Amino acid sequence: MPIHDWCHVEAGIFHDFHHAWIEEIKRSLNDGLLPDDFYAMAEQQSGPFGPDVLTLQTGESSDVSAGIVTDEAGLKESGFSSVLLAPPQVALTAEADLEFYRRKQNIVAVRHVSGDEIVAVVEIVSRGNKSSNLAMRSLLDKAAELLYQGVHLLLIDLHPPGPRDPHGIHAALWNEMTAQVYPAPDKPLTLAAYEASAIGATRAYIQPVAVGDAMPDMPLFLRPGAHIPLPVQPTYDRAFAAIPKRWRKVIEGVKPLS
Repeated sequence: MPIHDWCHVEAGIFHDFHHAWIEEIKRSLNDGLLPDDFYAMAEQQSGPFGPDVLTLQTGESSDVSAGIVTDEAGLKESGFSSVLLAPPQVALTAEADLEFYRRKQNIVAVRHVSGDEIVAVVEIVSRGNKSSNLAMRSLLDKAAELLYQGVHLLLIDLHPPGPRDPHGIHAALWNEMTAQVYPAPDKPLTLAAYEASAIGATRAYIQPVAVGDAMPDMPLFLRPGAHIPLPVQPTYDRAFAAIPKRWRKVIEGVKPLS
């Protein structure tokens, strides 16, 4: 099932789909994609990422999440048989030193209330994240904070660029972190995986997409150099199938009977 044009419906319809998609991603991760010491939860919070943020967490004693295990054999011995070490295959990559961002503002550490360590966040961008300068600023600030703290990030943005992100959400975030202008991609929608590191550097793996495209699996990093492939399209398809038929017809471009 290709990417749909979500401009056809009100923001509340995408919000409902957003809930379902987060749940499908969480289910896929917890059903065997993640190593045994990791789990995914849909976070309920009032911060800039909105009500549904998917976090990947591990116990404080995990050697792998701390970067102690560094080779394939060590990963498998630690229950990481599903983790990939080869670089992800995406259209574009970029790398930045976050020293610029560290100088720009103070950083607030992100921790989970249970004491378990958050290692990655999956964020599906909503229309509300782009609805005002304040909303966009909050989204970019929080994303940059997470990366500076060493938390890996996967951003999924199926909304076209607007006045606050004219070159797309990745370009807006990259400018926030590096003060560098990132060129506009050849497609308007964005899948972007960010690999954080303990030394303050971030590597981005960007896959531009468009309405009508099928989305590839995207890398979800659990530690620097090790990721799992997140099934973006299959989880999207299952979430879309749960939308009421009345709205599926609208989204697919079929007008309801009057």
